Amino acid sequence: MNPKTIRIVNMDGVDGKASPSKASVVTSISDVQVTREREPFIQPEDDQRLPHTGTARANIAATYDMPHGTTEGGWAARHKDKTVLQQHCEFFDTDQDGIIWPLDTFRGFRRLGFNLLLSVISVLIIHGNFSYPTVAGWLPDPFFRVYLARIHKDKHGSDTGAYDAEGRFLPQKFEDVFAKYAPAGRDYLTLDDIWALTKGQRCIADPVGWGGAFFELYIMASWKTSDCIEEFGDSNSIWKPGMATYIMLWPADGRMMKEDIRGIYDGSIFYKIASRRAGGGK
Repeated sequence: MNPKTIRIVNMDGVDGKASPSKASVVTSISDVQVTREREPFIQPEDDQRLPHTGTARANIAATYDMPHGTTEGGWAARHKDKTVLQQHCEFFDTDQDGIIWPLDTFRGFRRLGFNLLLSVISVLIIHGNFSYPTVAGWLPDPFFRVYLARIHKDKHGSDTGAYDAEGRFLPQKFEDVFAKYAPAGRDYLTLDDIWALTKGQRCIADPVGWGGAFFELYIMASWKTSDCIEEFGDSNSIWKPGMATYIMLWPADGRMMKEDIRGIYDGSIFYKIASRRAGGGK
């Protein structure tokens, strides 16, 4: 076997310079094709703008391009007491009481431009699967509410891994998505890329994770397509199946931009979409 070896500089020095110790890390093996096809993200040695990429961030969705997370409008400062996963869900908690009712979710999806049918389906999927893990005791919640204090318990398998089991954000895992599934260093994903991502991240014997990842990743595409919903028809109407599938899965330009996806993880983009729609700038 002929492994490909890279060198990673240890940036431990206080002065920001590389320390003398350098580690050789094998990232792919010639005889194991998948390791060559899916290379992990590695920062350039001359531009280490995101320190400790493998360390989870509790309250910011930090990436190589946005190492301080979302700073626009003071987002990071205002959400310093919430995990990134809690921030992701905050948009749907309109009264900020830490509890999301099915009606909250329905209204949230409507604000994001979903039609009646897709909003109802989203409520059934989310509250049918994600309510019980967040309750404090053994008995299920009779109203299928989701409790954000324990939202980390809704972490499932077969996903990108960008959230850890405590609801923190892992920059390395997020960057790996683009390093592995966006060819030639692209800063966007296409429908084909997302399909490869869902297949590549799939774990054995994990039907809940498969369904959750499929729903979440393709819902990302639909959030990005809010702009084109009105172009094809009133969002209050029930779309024809073929039209709904096209709009649901395919952004206006066929690209899901990296920064938009990052904004989904910390929930900041939801407010932008809702505000744009409310203001008529669809």
